[in-house]
Amino acid sequence: MPIDSIIRANRAGGGGGIVSICSAHPQVLRAALQHGLEDGGEVLIEATCNQVNQDGGYTGMTPADFAAQVLGEARRVGFPAERVNLGGDHLGPNPWRSLPASEAMARAETMVAAYARAGFTKLHLDASMSCADDPAVLNDDQVAERAARLCAAAEAAIESTTDRAASNERGAAALRYVIGTEVPTPGGAHEAIDSLTPTSTQALQATLAAFEAAFDCAGLQAAWTRAIAVVVQPGVEFGHADVLDYRRAAAAPLAAFADRLPRGMAFEAHSTDYQRERALGELVDDHFAILKVGPELTFALREALFALDMMDRERLPKAHRAGLADALERAMVDDPRHWQDYYTGTETEQGFARRFSLSDRSRYYWSAPSVMAAEARLIDNFVANPPPLTLIGQYLPAAVDAVRDGTLEALQGEATTAAGAYPPLCAPALVRQRVRKVIARYARACAAA
Repeated sequence: MPIDSIIRANRAGGGGGIVSICSAHPQVLRAALQHGLEDGGEVLIEATCNQVNQDGGYTGMTPADFAAQVLGEARRVGFPAERVNLGGDHLGPNPWRSLPASEAMARAETMVAAYARAGFTKLHLDASMSCADDPAVLNDDQVAERAARLCAAAEAAIESTTDRAASNERGAAALRYVIGTEVPTPGGAHEAIDSLTPTSTQALQATLAAFEAAFDCAGLQAAWTRAIAVVVQPGVEFGHADVLDYRRAAAAPLAAFADRLPRGMAFEAHSTDYQRERALGELVDDHFAILKVGPELTFALREALFALDMMDRERLPKAHRAGLADALERAMVDDPRHWQDYYTGTETEQGFARRFSLSDRSRYYWSAPSVMAAEARLIDNFVANPPPLTLIGQYLPAAVDAVRDGTLEALQGEATTAAGAYPPLCAPALVRQRVRKVIARYARACAAA
């Protein structure tokens, strides 16, 4: 498995890691695959249990649907399917935690099996959340025992599947596991943050011992040898308007502990969004071989789409504008379930957070029909009334050179541009360029030293 080589090289002191793209938005996926095509490396794309599950998640996609979408985007850009690595993030009972544990875990087992059958080979087993009849906090043994159950479901599903995905043609031997979880909850902190203590080595030792014992008790010794990473908290996080930067000295005990991890296992870092390139490189050097990023990607996508929307407002009469930002706001207000537990304060403060919070809860609404319609109209307006370079420079200044150089994707079928003019642009290319700047920062940090 290619990811095994990346882990081994990192642990051997050669540096290098891989960025995990945690998004279901088609433009983010295409941006990641386009970058991978030019970069020549592997691409790791992950879906979370809330995004994608057997009930559809908030994207409406099952694991098989998501896999098909990613591979379809790969075909469109010419990215080799064998270099696409699919992962499942926080796979466990979280979507059903309001149910009794027995029922929530049964659904989680069904979900993990569906991920395995769909060709996902990197599975993060996370049963750390309490269900309706659980104590407020589960202990290591309870979490590990439930994770082992999820592992068993994945192993059984892939071994019993006769029509395996190409990436899983070796059966359970193709599956790789990630254990552990990070605090606070996935997707960014709910509140303002000013400090965060890295995971202690004592807590890490307890987690590893509990998981090894649980896998052994369940007869999953072979699966345990395929556990490639453990999620720990290196002291990085982001809230609505602030970012906790990686402080290497505070995480030094974790980095030193890496040599004691089982069989070359490495660390996986969550919530690395908005970290500066130097910090990301230090994380990789400190054996965080897998860096996950999600909300920052859709935050960048939202920035670019809002910029296009502002260009629309500047040059078109009101009746012809797409009104994308307004459509997104209406969708979020009409269906507040994805943000109301996160954004507090006055109505003005909540409205600002809906648009500009770093936790980017707006990412849940891009598939709303009204928002999709506004986005399509925005793109049509861009084709019918291309903005002058001055507007692109005003709202997307980092794209100007690429526009003038003609290095962004042009509209297909358009005639050659007259001398001195820029090529007829495909609006989504501007959006993807903004997303790719984030991905490129991670790729540089993950490059072997």
